[in-house]
Amino acid sequence: MRWFPDKKGMITGFAVAGFGFGAMLWVKLAGAWGHLIADYGLSSTLIIYGVAFAILVFIGATWMVFPPEGWLPEGYIPPDMAAGNASNKQDFTSNEMLKTPQFFLIFLTFVFSAGAGLMSIGLMKLYPMEALQANGFTNFEASAIAGTAMAVFFSLANGLGRIIWGSLSDLLGRRYSIIIMAATQGIIVIAFTKMAGTPILLYLGATLIGFNFGGNFALFPTITADTFGAKNIGENYPFVFLAYGVGGIVGPILGGRLGDLGNFPLAFTICGVACLIGALLTFLVKPIQHA
Repeated sequence: MRWFPDKKGMITGFAVAGFGFGAMLWVKLAGAWGHLIADYGLSSTLIIYGVAFAILVFIGATWMVFPPEGWLPEGYIPPDMAAGNASNKQDFTSNEMLKTPQFFLIFLTFVFSAGAGLMSIGLMKLYPMEALQANGFTNFEASAIAGTAMAVFFSLANGLGRIIWGSLSDLLGRRYSIIIMAATQGIIVIAFTKMAGTPILLYLGATLIGFNFGGNFALFPTITADTFGAKNIGENYPFVFLAYGVGGIVGPILGGRLGDLGNFPLAFTICGVACLIGALLTFLVKPIQHA
């Protein structure tokens, strides 16, 4: 983000898209493409991956350098300096950030949005299979359709959403992008209870949920940098990213518990409403004024 202050969303989207698409590559190498687990066993495959990752990360890191202090792309004027005023933007430390209401608003929105997406991942095959069979599909047909929705439509949209939402946020602004993403995710997750039983609508719902879920990974790092400064983003973003862990506990457990009670739609509805609340919380995030 320091190298691309004019395209923070786009560059973050590309970085985290590598995280998404890379997972598919390494899973396939372990299974259908490389047969590493079949040929060498699980433990040996993990050792091979650990050594490979260490080498690749070290090689990549040798080319990673910070730009010079105060560096800006040619012709780019930061928004807070566009009117000719000296910037009063502050780079927050973690302790300073944690004392602001903006942090808690961003954190809670991330909890709701991530929780809805992770719950959907956990139920993306199980719940549609139940809905499809209720509409007359055999168990085999329902399994194939639901599997395609998750493995193809959700996964691809997840990766693309990181790039597209990041790029859109450079045009719309981070705050409005998160509001739109969280609000549409809430509506889609609620509507998914009516979409899951029809293949075309299931594919559409999986695509849209995956697309918005991917947007989390591009938008929340950049709104953290925009709100609290890019200088300490490596120190500050881990605190924001803890929200992903909280959402990963609450969302899937909620879905599983209500699923055991035979009420998957209620789980999707609760998560959808939470996303709508998250959109409202982000609307309340205001720029921090400095003395």
